[in-house]
Amino acid sequence: MSPKLDMIGIVAKDLDASLRFYRQLGMEIPERDGDEPYVETTLAGGIRVSWNDLEMIKGIDAHWVPPARQRISLAFLCGSPAEVDAKHAELVAGGHPSKAAPRDAFWGQRYAQIGDPDGNCVDLFAPLG
Repeated sequence: MSPKLDMIGIVAKDLDASLRFYRQLGMEIPERDGDEPYVETTLAGGIRVSWNDLEMIKGIDAHWVPPARQRISLAFLCGSPAEVDAKHAELVAGGHPSKAAPRDAFWGQRYAQIGDPDGNCVDLFAPLG
């Protein structure tokens, strides 16, 4: 059997803040069990997404250091170009930094970028027309 992608893991400095952010993007994520350092959800296609507390990761790998730059990104398809603008505005109003304001990109999408609580860049997009 060949390996298959099963999980995307997000390391979070503030697990609760990260969970709130991704719930605001529409992800259905179970509530955290007390101060459990790990939460996961399964997407419709069967791939799991997990949120892992930074201290837990350091306990698993004593040599782990946060990357100096982003190594992976997550992109969220919105229902329309107007939804890209609205979701971007909502997240910025909630205190998340805009990495790129909504714009019509040359590749045919309404496109914006927002920073999650750990500084990861998250794309918001919708096809134009």
